[in-house]
Amino acid sequence: MILDLPTSHRVPVSWFRTHATAPLKWRTINDILPPGAAAPEDYAAIQAEVLECKQVQQVIKKQRKSGLWGDNVLGLAANKTAGYKDIGTIAQYRRLTELGVPRDDRVFRLADRFLFRLLSRDESPDLLAEYKTATKGNAELALWSRERFREGAAVALAQAGLIEDPRVRGAAHRVASQISQFLRSELAEKPFVRKASRNVLHPEAHPPTTLAVALVAYMPGLQRERAGFVERLTAFLAQPTPKKPYVIAIGRKVIQPTYQLLGNPLEADRSGMPKDLPLALHWIELLARMEMLSTNETAVKILSRLLADVDGHGVWAPKSLRSIPKCKSRLADFMFPLEQDGKTMERRQADVTFRLALIAKLAGWTLEYV
Repeated sequence: MILDLPTSHRVPVSWFRTHATAPLKWRTINDILPPGAAAPEDYAAIQAEVLECKQVQQVIKKQRKSGLWGDNVLGLAANKTAGYKDIGTIAQYRRLTELGVPRDDRVFRLADRFLFRLLSRDESPDLLAEYKTATKGNAELALWSRERFREGAAVALAQAGLIEDPRVRGAAHRVASQISQFLRSELAEKPFVRKASRNVLHPEAHPPTTLAVALVAYMPGLQRERAGFVERLTAFLAQPTPKKPYVIAIGRKVIQPTYQLLGNPLEADRSGMPKDLPLALHWIELLARMEMLSTNETAVKILSRLLADVDGHGVWAPKSLRSIPKCKSRLADFMFPLEQDGKTMERRQADVTFRLALIAKLAGWTLEYV
């Protein structure tokens, strides 16, 4: 049985003002507080702090002249075997958006040129990035990688606010159509084929990815236009994930699944504590953006458990918190933590406190600012 969630939440504005870093302060006044809640000079001052903070500067300094980070598009971390020299462009771009870097900053303009080339279906070999070498003589892998890159480019641009750009909308609808076809097919129930001793994703199966779900979540217009698809998608993602390990075979290349989803990505213990807290917060936020939070029993269970540790001032205050939680899957590293200094208890509490308040706002709960 799905637990009942509250309909109100306290946002500790004064606490954030005292204990949070610039990105969390900015996200609080920009994304949670009512418009005009802060004076124009306060908005300007905090935005300036964001641009100068260590987290932002670390990302900006790693960008190449090409607009790329780490000479790759999809990497979540350095992985020489996979061809990832560092965290990739999509994750770094999305991190800057999460940190509150203004949309007109040069770092975005430089990356946008590359991302929009991906959306334009430009067939230049230079756009194959980390797959450039592996795709030689493997046309199937070239097609697959371009599709994944376009998906990543679309979600990065949509999250940055370009949801009405026709190029982004067109890409989003193509992604939705491909996934919708998968959800309506028999492959949604039997996505594997057996090859030798391995389970291999069926070559015609196009399951949703974390990138695709985020793309839908950031585009309310698409959700309205394709409401039936969103319902089928969230129902599919509320089902248990198959326990069988599998690989993706594309031509002669075998790839380990990273972003692909064949069911619910959330896991929790009996008490409701998530096994990957940052991923759980990211996923619950996406469900709230799609107004589909109640469709995922695990998500509701986790959220209820986290809210149980929120004190009377709206601050997440678990009994034992010795460090900032880390994302085991790396899939939510781009958004968590926005605070890097975990020396004090308040700093360790800040990210989860903010995310719970943001989820409450997105879920339409009544907010009390304290």
